[in-house]
Amino acid sequence: MSSKIKVNAGGVEIGGGAPISVQSMVNIPSTDIEGSVKQCVELEKAGCDIIRIAIPNMDAISLIEPIKKAVSVPIVADIHFDYRLALAAVSAGIDKVRINPGNIGDEARVHEVVKACRAKNVPIRIGVNSGSLEKSILAKYGSPTADALCESALYHASLLEKFDFYDIVLSMKSSTVGTMIKAYELASEKCDYPLHLGVTEAGTERMGLIKSAAGLGSLLLRGIGDTVRVSLTDDPVKEVYAAKDILKAIDIDTSGVKFISCPTCGRTRIDLIGIAKEVQEKLRGCEKNITVAVMGCIVNGPGEAREADIGIAGGDGTGLIFKKGEIVRKVKEEELVAALMEEIDKL
Repeated sequence: MSSKIKVNAGGVEIGGGAPISVQSMVNIPSTDIEGSVKQCVELEKAGCDIIRIAIPNMDAISLIEPIKKAVSVPIVADIHFDYRLALAAVSAGIDKVRINPGNIGDEARVHEVVKACRAKNVPIRIGVNSGSLEKSILAKYGSPTADALCESALYHASLLEKFDFYDIVLSMKSSTVGTMIKAYELASEKCDYPLHLGVTEAGTERMGLIKSAAGLGSLLLRGIGDTVRVSLTDDPVKEVYAAKDILKAIDIDTSGVKFISCPTCGRTRIDLIGIAKEVQEKLRGCEKNITVAVMGCIVNGPGEAREADIGIAGGDGTGLIFKKGEIVRKVKEEELVAALMEEIDKL
């Protein structure tokens, strides 16, 4: 169930039935303004809906203006400990702030941040993870359990609620998929705030994608979650592609190309693996709402993939191009990809 509360971060709605938004975070050093701007532009082109930047010190505030000028997507300031950084970021035009209210000082400081955010309609994401739990909560639960993560997030939310501030998004990330899933399940039962899903410290591209797909997919298929970030130790553009692919895989995002391909078998007589990778890459920016199939043989081609709008079925050094199960062309293997793209352009 999507959250009942809806917040607006620089024009992107989160929660309350709004579409699931995709987030990522700049991994260029905050001292490199030109590099950070360049990466933000790349993230926007990749389809990122919300971009987060680290604000470790006052010097990093100078990132905000050039990034805001370069891209049209909302920018989030990631802030720890120093409430003055949050105030400066809001003043500089940030669209959303990520903090833990409990670690920025006493209630007076929390109130200052709330007043600044309210004045500019800037929502706050409370970002709790396994490594940031309060000592008291860790002592209560013994380890960063799902209950501990949820309790911490709701405690931090209560600090903002004291000042009648409810433009809040919650995240409770763990590097353990089962713990992360349970924490978000608990939060979805106990509050109406939008939930930012993610498996933290998920790893490099392969394992990070697998863990994120398991965690995010499990929750999203049950209607839990409003915005997502796939965390990869890699180029953040890959995080965006991974998140969008997860949303497509579970049919939450039905726009654009749906790509299917068979795993190959002993009947295959063409370089199907290479062809499939090439076709998928060429279709990355295609916005047509079509299903494209790349299949290894006649058995899996026009037969099993007959519902595809267009596809390839491999032969012995040749291939067939079919539409809705009907063969339309036979071409040499080396011409298959070009011929397929030519036919897709006609659709």
